[in-house]
Amino acid sequence: MSAPFNARRIAVVAPHPDDEILGCGGTMARAAAAGAEVHVVIVTRGQPPLFAEELVRQVHEESARAHDLIGVTSTQFLDFPAAGLDQIKRSDLNHALSAALSRIEPDVLLIPFIGDIHMDHQIVFNAALVHARPRGSGGPASVLAYETLSETNWLAPGITPAFNPNLFVDISDTIERKIAAFQAFRSQVKARPDERSIDAIRALATLRGATAYRCAAEAFVLIRQIN
Repeated sequence: MSAPFNARRIAVVAPHPDDEILGCGGTMARAAAAGAEVHVVIVTRGQPPLFAEELVRQVHEESARAHDLIGVTSTQFLDFPAAGLDQIKRSDLNHALSAALSRIEPDVLLIPFIGDIHMDHQIVFNAALVHARPRGSGGPASVLAYETLSETNWLAPGITPAFNPNLFVDISDTIERKIAAFQAFRSQVKARPDERSIDAIRALATLRGATAYRCAAEAFVLIRQIN
């Protein structure tokens, strides 16, 4: 894979289970196939009464199946309350996420986009950047933000940050694995025309691919690159 995806270790930070597959599942699969370690940190966990415990267990099992299909090396669950990160002391979140990423020591860090409509995504973006500050030689050389269907494009255009990708990863050979991994999240797959439908995932990959003259691609905003 060409730089910056010739990494030995990639860390993907997901606010919620399935965000990582929606946002960069094809890139994860491509990196794993190329021999890189792909690690996932899932920041939140659904908690009663907002989320039924049975559903939470189901999603946890779905994550394991999806990650097996992608070739994920390890998955860490931080178990902060889903849809409740705005109630958590920011220093506690920063410390927990930084500790998880320090155990991985990634070369490339993939994070949600700051302009996502879900507050959890915005908070996780900032927490990840706290860890990624270039204050030593061991930090990630590349930091990129991925787009998440049903989150990245739902804020107010022209008022909130827009996702204007400047890096595209060819996933022509791994789009089917990405789709299979998302299908493992049976509790999350929706029927068309919902954005979390298989048709929508394939359509976005086709659009992003056409932008870069590829059959399928995932798009990112490059936050930082150190060469």
